[in-house]
Amino acid sequence: MTTQELLRRANAAKGAMALAEAGTKNRALLAMADALLAHTADILSANALDLEAARGTITDVMLDRLALSGGRIEGMAQGIREVAALPDPVGAVLSRVERPNGLIIEKTAVPMGVIAIIYESRPNVTSDAAALALKAGSACVLRGGKEARRSAAAIVAALKEGMSAAGLPSDALQLVEDSSRVSAGELMAARGLVDLLIPRGGAGLIRACVDNAAVPVLETGTGICHIYVDRAADQEMALNIVENAKCSRPSVCNAAEACLIHRDIAGEFLPKLKDRLAGRAEHPVELRLDRAAASVIDGVPAGERDFDTEFLDYVLAVKVVDSLQEALAHIAAHSTGHSDCIVTSDEAAARRFLAAADSAAVYWNASTRFTDGGEFGLGCEMGISTQKLHARGPLGLAELCSYKFVVKGTGQTR
Repeated sequence: MTTQELLRRANAAKGAMALAEAGTKNRALLAMADALLAHTADILSANALDLEAARGTITDVMLDRLALSGGRIEGMAQGIREVAALPDPVGAVLSRVERPNGLIIEKTAVPMGVIAIIYESRPNVTSDAAALALKAGSACVLRGGKEARRSAAAIVAALKEGMSAAGLPSDALQLVEDSSRVSAGELMAARGLVDLLIPRGGAGLIRACVDNAAVPVLETGTGICHIYVDRAADQEMALNIVENAKCSRPSVCNAAEACLIHRDIAGEFLPKLKDRLAGRAEHPVELRLDRAAASVIDGVPAGERDFDTEFLDYVLAVKVVDSLQEALAHIAAHSTGHSDCIVTSDEAAARRFLAAADSAAVYWNASTRFTDGGEFGLGCEMGISTQKLHARGPLGLAELCSYKFVVKGTGQTR
């Protein structure tokens, strides 16, 4: 089936989705979660074929990103159940004004219509995106990466089975199986068929959509996330936060890519950082050091682009700064506006950082790995928006709705 045919089917189903009651959508989501678990063997078989084909062509970290397990499928199902448990955003009155002439004006949340998502090889995004779009009353068109095409097809087949069993139109969920640039271009150009396009992946994919799309784009961002270790930091806390932010899952956008250290503690802290990260028995971290850091510990000299690179691997750029102001200036110049953190016991310094760091999520004494829809209480997420219009940060149900003004009168004329 062509991309245009899939889009037309999704558009034919969006009216029914917009009118679907909360109970119907929730029953469908629970049935989708059950169907995922019932088809675990099929999904794992498809994923094994994807992994076999990808070995030798992508890094081990990216293979882990692609890999599914029984536990990860259970996590996907749980994410769908959490979305089902959230309040229905459709129809929510966001604000209400009663005018002097008696008109009642209600700003009311409504579905987007057809949401298209272009994403790379993370199979869990398939179920997360579908659950959120459908709960938000929209039809959903998914176009994943080529490495995960078999996994995505098996997941969508299970989800459609659950939708049909609960009375939602299965055409409201479509998978574009063509993973070439042609299909991506068709989605970008589908004016009148796509109400919102969300690219979720690397910088090249996001830039291509932002620069070329004829349809509305909600820009998600790459994650050059910073940890600034202030001179007043609890150093053991800082080591724990940096290790978690870098190493717990380096292939995701909320992983730390740069660590800035105040000069007053650099001589003491850098050797500890090297022992903690470069000395790891499994997956040691390669430290890319600026000149000041390299004068304290051994490592790889930082290259010209290392502080502007989303490594998505066990690599961390390290810089020594003279002040909080220099740390903020560096972040302003190099951050992608995703997530940035200060570790300090100085409340005044923390408040200054939180006010001045212009990112979607800013942290005081906590890992950037918490920038996630589930961790923020949104169920799963559609992605992390680093733009400022319409939505910013984790994209949950509210961010996947538009709104209209419902005006109620008693015969008023102007």
